[in-house]
Formats: sequence, structure tokens, C-alpha cells
Amino acid sequence: MPGNGEILVEVRELQKSFLHGGHLIRVLRGIDLTIRAGEMVSVVGSSGVGKSTLLHVLGTLDLPTSGTILFQGRDITSLSAARLDEFRGHEIGFVFQFHHLLPEFTALENVMMPALIQRIPGGEARRRATDLLERVGLADRMTHRPGKLSGGEQQRVALVRALMMRPSLVLADEPTGNLDTRTSHEMHELFFEFNREFGTTMLVVTHNKELSARMPRQVTMIDGVLQENGVAAS
Repeated sequence: MPGNGEILVEVRELQKSFLHGGHLIRVLRGIDLTIRAGEMVSVVGSSGVGKSTLLHVLGTLDLPTSGTILFQGRDITSLSAARLDEFRGHEIGFVFQFHHLLPEFTALENVMMPALIQRIPGGEARRRATDLLERVGLADRMTHRPGKLSGGEQQRVALVRALMMRPSLVLADEPTGNLDTRTSHEMHELFFEFNREFGTTMLVVTHNKELSARMPRQVTMIDGVLQENGVAAS
């Protein structure tokens, strides 16, 4: 993981368009953004302005129509599908509004899954997953399947699953959108705790005013572009 202060992600002229009903819809309209290692950045804006699309493109779950994404100076927009899968598995963690846990597996097995996919030995994967679950207060819930966990517990499992491969960047899309106020606050504390302890860079899309206000850096998406303090983000 790069040290604090180094440029982790550099986005230039990022555009994303969709064809819908014979009409071209421009969602991202030339995004410029630089994120340094260890930063915590919130992205706010009205519904439908492209915040989730931005996260999907930055996370390589979707390809941009044009533009460049440099990750530690490496142009990831030019990688093959296989290389993108490998890159994503090691460098990026995702936390979504809906936890997307596999219902047939226990909390421990869900957290272990990214490591097993990357062929980390089972013993090491179990050790890492156990340690993470203990850190978020789920030591006594590891053998429970998602259906037996509360919403807050499910989202804590989703968060540590995202951290399982010790990624350089975590992308979170409304991670507390379905939680009550108290549970949301507990989740917020975990984001800051893991940022302090591991130096994990975090980009969080949120409508939660408390979380956004606490983030050291806030950017706003308006009409498919990012603004920071009233000017284009950089």
C-alpha cells in the first residue's frame, strides 16, 4: 500500500454515456479527480447525477466511454478483462448500500471469500477473516448466516469483507443508507478506525450529512461533473 501523500488515483476527462431508447445519455461529463493515499473523500449530490456510476467506473466494474484512470501511475483503462479482474481483486474493496452477502455461507465464510478467490491458503484466509470480525465486535456471530444477523451486523460483515485483501482503495456506495441512526454512527466510526489503523483510502458516496461533514474532504457532483469548494475538483 502506498504511503500517505502519494497520488493513488488520478482521473482525467472521464466520461460515461449510455444509449437508452435511441437517445445518448451522458452521465459523467469529463470528471477530473486526484485522490492521495490515505485520504477519506465523500461524494454528495442529488439522486441520479451519476455518483454510483462514478464508483462503478473507478472500481473497474464498468468501463468509461472515454478518459483515463491512473492507479499509482498505471493506466488501468487499458488493461485486459483478465488483468482488470486481478487488479480489482487485490487493490479495491467495495461496500454497497445492500450488503450482497451470500446467504448460504456464514459470516466467516463470506469474509474469507475474496481471499479464497485469490488463492490465499484457507488457514491464512480464516485467520485474517477471524481477526477482522473480532475487530468489529462479531466474534460470537461468525458462524451465523446473513439471515440470522441484524442489518448493522450484515453491513459490518460487508465492510470487513471489503478489507479482507487489504486493498489500497475502498469504494462505498451509501454504506449506511438502510441503517438506523445509532447503527449508522457505529459504522461511521469503523470507517475512520480502519482508515487510521491501515491507512486505507476511502471514497464514500453518501446522503448522510453526519458522515459527509466528518470526512476530511468533500466533493459534490452536479450535472455529471465534480466540484470542490465551488470549483472543479482536482
